[in-house]
Amino acid sequence: MNPIPVIQNRRVVLGVTGSVAVYKAVDLASMLTRAGALVDVVMTGSATRFVSPLMFQSVTGRKVYGELWGGDAHIVHINLVHGADMLAIAPCTAHTLARLSHGLADDLLTVAALAVDCPLLIAPAMDAGMWDQSAVQENARVLRDRGAIIVGPAEGRLASGVEGIGRLVEPAEIIGHVRLALGAHGSFAGRKCVVTAGGTQESIDPVRYISNHSSGKQGFALAQASLDRGAQVTLITAPTYLPTPVGAFRVDVRSASEMSDAVLAASCESDVLIMAAAVSDLQSESESEHKMKLGGNSPISLTLEHTPDILESVADLRTSAGKPQIVVGFAAESQNLVENARNKLRKKQLALIAANDILANDAGFLVDNNRITLLDANEHVEELPLMTKSQVAEVICDRIEAMLN
Repeated sequence: MNPIPVIQNRRVVLGVTGSVAVYKAVDLASMLTRAGALVDVVMTGSATRFVSPLMFQSVTGRKVYGELWGGDAHIVHINLVHGADMLAIAPCTAHTLARLSHGLADDLLTVAALAVDCPLLIAPAMDAGMWDQSAVQENARVLRDRGAIIVGPAEGRLASGVEGIGRLVEPAEIIGHVRLALGAHGSFAGRKCVVTAGGTQESIDPVRYISNHSSGKQGFALAQASLDRGAQVTLITAPTYLPTPVGAFRVDVRSASEMSDAVLAASCESDVLIMAAAVSDLQSESESEHKMKLGGNSPISLTLEHTPDILESVADLRTSAGKPQIVVGFAAESQNLVENARNKLRKKQLALIAANDILANDAGFLVDNNRITLLDANEHVEELPLMTKSQVAEVICDRIEAMLN
């Protein structure tokens, strides 16, 4: 995991309670540390019966806390939470959930929880049936009403061997909620962003379609970067295996026509539209109702027509509704990169366009890296070096931020 700007140099206090899911907390502590966070772990006594504090110290490089009494105990809970950006308790047992909801303070973790003025994230973990109990649900409701972020639990196979709701959610999902909370008051707070991603599919018959090599990774990275800055994000995506960034409202589409309808519906109330999707330019003039049968080696003729021009429709929308305020486009080119991008910038009335050479073997489709050239409305050209798609997303959001300001 590479450093994540919204997490980097932020101090996260990670509370760990006595659940067999503690092994996931070790992974979570490691992921947070690799993302750039300063992680201070607080373990309850029962948690240490599952995993040694040395394990957490090894992955965070920082002292692990547990004792309420002894040493500088009269201020340790204040020192722990003073200046903390988040307190995350994962896993949180039903017992600890009850103590938190009732304001009890009988160990270092619960004392610290009473002293925090930063976001509190709680990820419960317990055996089947326990989560559904009215007392547990009431405790969770009380904590939600007080502003706590309750994540999970998930459904699946539990330590007892039964299937049910009670599993600690995966660390990657918890990281997503941490990002959402830490970025809530960022530079895009109060802004609505629409991001498109993936390669659309235009049906020929029930089993065949016209598409492209887009994985959707750049669009999903842009959605995540916008969320990290506090935006309300609508992610309109063609078919892809990528998981939805926590906090994004996802709209799944298949064809260019479906994407056009979704973009126009969402953009009329948005501040920013980032068209990162690779929309198929061509579609079959007619879709066969049945699978087309191939007769030997005889040539097959297919009549193609243009798909809807989404950015052209968006330009009309901006003229009539004044929204979206900023439109960012992408240009995938195999020749005359800057010239073709400049023409698209002008024609589509874009504020910014990101152009990339699709013939590059180390960037672009299907990989995690991208090498793009940015052109703004003044046609200033900026060539960026090879970057991860997450880094590219940060640069583009930096440019959008400057425009919004």
